[in-house]
Amino acid sequence: MNKIIFFAGVILAASGLVSPAIALLGGLIYGLTLAHPFHVESRDLTKLLLQTSVVALGFGMNLHEVLQAGRSGFVYTALSITSALLLGLGLGYIIHVAKKPSFLISAGTAICGGSAIAAVGPIAGASEEEMAVSLGAVFILNSVALFLFPPVGWALHMSESQFGLWSALAIHDTSSVVGATAKYGPTALAIGTTIKLARALWIVPLSVGTAVVLKSKARIQWPWFILFFCAAALLNTVLPKFNPAFGALNQLGKLGLTVTLFLIGTSLNRETLKKVGVRPLLQGLTLWVIVGTSTLALILLNCIRV
Repeated sequence: MNKIIFFAGVILAASGLVSPAIALLGGLIYGLTLAHPFHVESRDLTKLLLQTSVVALGFGMNLHEVLQAGRSGFVYTALSITSALLLGLGLGYIIHVAKKPSFLISAGTAICGGSAIAAVGPIAGASEEEMAVSLGAVFILNSVALFLFPPVGWALHMSESQFGLWSALAIHDTSSVVGATAKYGPTALAIGTTIKLARALWIVPLSVGTAVVLKSKARIQWPWFILFFCAAALLNTVLPKFNPAFGALNQLGKLGLTVTLFLIGTSLNRETLKKVGVRPLLQGLTLWVIVGTSTLALILLNCIRV
């Protein structure tokens, strides 16, 4: 029965009949109430599907807009990543979170959630339990963001450009940034996705820095899919006669992200919640609230803009 419900959820998410937020909610309900029959396979599929879907989304974007958003968001990204890392490590020390989970939660909040944790965790020599705790803490807050951000944006009458920038700077994972901004509008989606992917590139210098400091020889993961995203945007820009085909690929990317969010939801279970505990979750929550509210205030005051 669990398998039937799981596959039914995947099919429904892929049908386009439900929004990304509803797909995530359905996945969360499944993960918290039923035993996952394909836990390992689902985790591997989620990573592949996320990267493939992001590349497909590039076929719906103009390269000039991508480069403009990426360039304007570069300075904000550099400053916010550095600030979030330092603040996160300080909070972890004050709250008495173990060093490795504290570093991973800070990295996940500062850059791009689970992808950053998965990249620097092995380099930092984190155990499976430390990885699970860090991923669980960031994922819980990431899920909340997908539901919380659009209503806040509408309540504050944020423009699509403002909301896209805020989402990219304050939501952890690329999947939830895409889910939230797609609900807000096409301009928000383009800006949010582009700046978030530019942010994800910082996984490389962080990984290198971690390896140097800790003298680790673990292999550094390169986010090649971001380059394929830019290539897709280039093709969409210079080959307008293929717009119908590119539009179909872009739509498939959106459906793929919806399925990805359902799969992410199914990965959260009661055991993960128990492993996370109060202190790591408190560190992640406090850091996320500070990052989210400070970037929101700066955007509304026009201190930072696209």
